[in-house]
This record gives sequence, structure tokens and C-alpha cells, in this order.
Amino acid sequence: MSVSSHTEYGVRPRFWFAVYQLLWHLLLPLAFVRLAWRARHSFAYMHHIPERLGFGYAKPITKGAVWIHAVSVGETRAAQPIIEAYLARGQSILLTHMTLNGRRTGKQLFGEAIASGQIRQVYLPYDLCWCVEHFLKTFAPKFGLFMETEAWPTVVFRCAELGLPLFLVNARLSERSARRVGLFGRAGRALFQAFAGILAQTEFDAQRYRSLGVRNVVITGNLKFDVPLDPRLVEQGKAWQETLQNSQRLMVCAASTRDGEEEIILKAWNDLLLNHAFAVQPLLCIVPRHPERFTEVASLIQVAGFTFRRRSEWDGIPKDNSELQVLLGDSMGEMPMYYSASNLVVMGGSLLPFGGQNLIEACAAGCPVLLGEYTYNFQQAALDAIAMGAAKRLKGDALLGETIALMESLKALLLNTAELAKMAQSAKTYSIEHQGATRRILAALDQQLSSR
Repeated sequence: MSVSSHTEYGVRPRFWFAVYQLLWHLLLPLAFVRLAWRARHSFAYMHHIPERLGFGYAKPITKGAVWIHAVSVGETRAAQPIIEAYLARGQSILLTHMTLNGRRTGKQLFGEAIASGQIRQVYLPYDLCWCVEHFLKTFAPKFGLFMETEAWPTVVFRCAELGLPLFLVNARLSERSARRVGLFGRAGRALFQAFAGILAQTEFDAQRYRSLGVRNVVITGNLKFDVPLDPRLVEQGKAWQETLQNSQRLMVCAASTRDGEEEIILKAWNDLLLNHAFAVQPLLCIVPRHPERFTEVASLIQVAGFTFRRRSEWDGIPKDNSELQVLLGDSMGEMPMYYSASNLVVMGGSLLPFGGQNLIEACAAGCPVLLGEYTYNFQQAALDAIAMGAAKRLKGDALLGETIALMESLKALLLNTAELAKMAQSAKTYSIEHQGATRRILAALDQQLSSR
């Protein structure tokens, strides 16, 4: 593989890149150990292993496709409007992922196009020079779109050297991430400068990329506002909500919760019920972010002493649900159903410093959102939702801790159904008014590619 330090877009830092490659080669065995460890939960982690090294692709290979890289579940769902737009244009698509759940989501969303051969779905290889080289030679895409935050140095620099346009689309960069990039000095800045262009979600993100010396930055909005909700799941969720309404019960969905947050939520829920403020007790639904934690969270609910059931054990909310205190959403791809069944969402990832999960999908379902302190992954979206009355921050003195603040906020909202209804309408308005990123991204890409 020939290596040139000067590229059309930026400069590959020779020394740091050599160190990076050395570390990758040394740590490669651990990557496979990690896959084997995860295979305890699903042997599917051991499938397609050669693809992780840039080999083992079944024939035939379609070259000249539009390459879209969506690392995991959230990025794959966000890419849906762009993928559907290129499919409508008759383009072939190479869809790559890094995680098993991302691949599963892609197959769920685009199964028909994958079966017809219009979409080819594979893993992006590990970021080793020889793996990346063989991958790029095998597929030879016409251009690439990396979703949101992905910036693998070997891939990015090699695409630049080959003159293969690679864009960072729906790009976001939190203040914390920008500081981390800054720690690598010129090497960190060179990585983002090597993209053919960056299509940022917000002005906040654009400013951070520009501070790294990136010249070609365009603000196009957030694709997640354009992602359609599965009408079948929405209808199913509404049926569940009707069952609960017949029992005069409200439901709170703790969505995409992360490690450590369930304890906070369960303690707050216990304190809430002990308040005896409700004539009919509300119902809590917890949906962990990662499926490998379903069993762990079930144990936490059991230890907390709640009567609960798993989603995998029932087709819907039972008509006689008075004894049920907690539902465990141990399923994948059904968030629109949980949101449509709920009266309020507690957004996971925001109670502890994980940066928050996607509040936009909840708003699109017309469900008000309660946010913790940590929403830096969705900074602008969170600020806009709060400003429009679609979301609220935890109410209470932060010095008293997240549990008390969460309990007080839940109590205040669940006892004010008029306020919840007003927030629900604002959530719908908020999600509709921020649509249009797909159109702007396609226009920006068409312009930049035509000028090359």
C-alpha cells in the first residue's frame, strides 16, 4: 500500500499514524476476545468474522455503490431517510456497521432491498491498513457517507489519498469530544480536515469542527427528525395506551437506560408510590439501551420488590393490570410502540454522564420528555425541545441528588394531566418543525460531488 503524507484534503501525521497502526496490531487479538466474550449472549457475534479483516465477502461484488457507514442502532435508524432517498434514485448501496445490533437493525429496516441486492450489508473492517486497503479495493464505492461521529483514521486518510470523497453526515461534536480531539493536537485536527466535507447538525457542531481547522462545513440539520415511525408499532402502542386509560392508569417510559440509571429510576419510583399521591398508581416501563443488560435489569427490578413482567412474556398490556407495577421492555426495535403507549418519557443516558439518548423519536410520537442534566450528545435538540415546551429538565435541587429530583419531577407532571397534554402537543409541533435535513443533505452532496 502506497502512503503519501499529503492528501487532497489534509495531511496524514506519519509518526502518530505509525503508532496508531502498531497499537491496532498489538490489540487485535483482544478485539476477537471481546467478540467471543459477547458471544456468551448471542453466538451471532462470531458470524462474518472475515469481514472484520476486510475479507470473506460472498460474490458477486457490486462496485461503484454509495457507501453509507452507520456504526450501530441509532446511526442506522438516522440513516434511513438518506438510504431510502438513494434507493429511490436507483442507486446501489454498500451499508456497513461495526456492531451486531446495528447490522440487525439494518436488516430489519431494509430487508427487501438487501434481498434484492440493491443494498449490500457488511461489517466495516477493523482500522488496520491492510484490512481497509482490501475493503476499498473490493468494493470501490463512488463516495462514502459516515454517520454522526465516526472518524476512523485509516479509513479517512486512505480515502483522501485515493481521491474517494468521504463525508461526515449528520455530524455532531460535543464540547467534551472536541476537547478530546484537541488533546491529539495537529494529528487530531488533521483527521477531520481529511474529510471531503462535514455536514453538521447544528451551529454548535459546525463551530467546533471549524475550530479544528475544517473549512468545508455545512449546517444541514438533524436527520433524526426525518425518520418515520413504524405505523404498525404506533398503532400497537396506542392500543396499549387505551387499555391503560380504561384502567385510569398513566404510564412512564424510562427509555434507553444505561448502566447505573435503573437504580436511580427504581428508587425514585418506589419513593413516588410511597407518596400515596395517586388514586390509581401509574405504571413504569423500563427499556434498557443494550439487550445484553435485559437479564441484569430484570434482577434489579426484582430486588427492588416490584411486581413486573417482561415484554417477551406478553403480547400487550393485560386488561387486569392493577397488580402490575413495572414492565421490562426486553425487545429491540419497538421504541415507537413504547413511546406511543406512554404519557411521559424519562430519557436514558441523561441521568448519568452518558450524554443522553434520542429524545426526537419520543417527541415524534407525541410523548413529553423529562431530561436529566447530561444531554451533550443532543445539545441543540434538547435546548429546542425545552424552549418549545416539549421537554423539561429534572425539577428539584441538584444537591439533593438525581433520585429526589426525578421523583419530584415525576410527581409534579403526573398529577397535572393538563400540562402533560400541552407538552404532548408541543412535542408533535417540535418534531414537525425541525424536519427537512434529508433534502438539505442531498442538495449539499449533489452540489459538492458535481463540482469535483
